[in-house]
Amino acid sequence: MTDAITAERAAPEPLLSVSAVYDDASHGGGAIASARAFTADFLAAAPSVRPEPVPDERVELAQLVVSELVTNAIRHTAGPCRLRLELRRDTLEISVFDGEAAAPVPRGHDPRRIGQHGVEIVVAVCESLTVEPAPEGKRVRALLSLLPE
Repeated sequence: MTDAITAERAAPEPLLSVSAVYDDASHGGGAIASARAFTADFLAAAPSVRPEPVPDERVELAQLVVSELVTNAIRHTAGPCRLRLELRRDTLEISVFDGEAAAPVPRGHDPRRIGQHGVEIVVAVCESLTVEPAPEGKRVRALLSLLPE
């Protein structure tokens, strides 16, 4: 049996990694749009370290996951959040750090509910979603495959 610390250390080093800090106050209400653009720009640089570009549908899914995670952090926590993107050969690791210790709660499927489907969406499109304690809050980490379907 492997523990989380061993599994974390066993992950391959990222080929490329970037981070940015977001909050709606400093982005004039456009933090989510900025985070989506940041993600697309980051993945556009992938051919510099990978043999092929990231497929368009995977870029769009990455932007969706980023927008859902950053939206949750901005709406449900106090203060800014930090987005970290780590490109590996066939995956993108998306991490959002915020100042709230409580984990986001996935809600059951309800087609009548308007909004609050973010965690459901992330779980549906990603290989994994984990929440880990961080020194000043938590880290929400999603692993997205970059391989075309």
